[in-house]
Amino acid sequence: MEHIERETLYTDPVYRFQFVAKFMGFGDEDINVIKGAAELIKPLVPVVVDAVYTKLHQFDITWAIMAKRHEGFVPKAGVVEDAAELTENAEQIKFRKDMLSKYFDRLLTNPYDERMIKYLEYVARIHTDTPTKKSKINVDVIHINALLGYVEQVLIGGIKSLNLDRDTEYKAIAAFGKLLWIQMDFFLKFYCQDGAEYLPGAKEAAAANTTTTVAIAQPGILTRLWRFFF
Repeated sequence: MEHIERETLYTDPVYRFQFVAKFMGFGDEDINVIKGAAELIKPLVPVVVDAVYTKLHQFDITWAIMAKRHEGFVPKAGVVEDAAELTENAEQIKFRKDMLSKYFDRLLTNPYDERMIKYLEYVARIHTDTPTKKSKINVDVIHINALLGYVEQVLIGGIKSLNLDRDTEYKAIAAFGKLLWIQMDFFLKFYCQDGAEYLPGAKEAAAANTTTTVAIAQPGILTRLWRFFF
């Protein structure tokens, strides 16, 4: 039985990736399949990206998120903050589409080394409410989960349209499915409270809370003792 260090799962993104990947069976064969299909899938990326933003535009609750400034976006004419006035051709949407295209390109071509793993974590972090980011975006996990599920379905359709042999097609669909689950795990890292005790400053905060609790409780104890003896 292999030992897994719980604290390291929450403090080291590479260790976390390696555990989840090993558990799911995502390995070199999957990465080779992804890279092997990259040149065939790349032409589909613009179609997938457009489909994603068309889907987001179908619901006011998801489109409203697009009316907030994205991490790294420096607008030339200001950010459209009214979702009702925001179109799919707006500058901030074009920026987001470009970022999503680059994301897919990295999934297809980058080596899955420490730098890439930390990029997957970064993608999750900038969409969640964390103190180290500059944007105002905080996307509810329900929307992230629904979106990744939709992306997977679009990718499956795209892969099936390539007319690959059955074995290669199955392996490609399985590899991308595993990869999206790994990406979702990084999102969950920032949404869930699991492992919160290992975050920077957490132990100090817990110790301070314990001291405060004892200090607050102490007068009550002394009062009860005073009444008992006197």
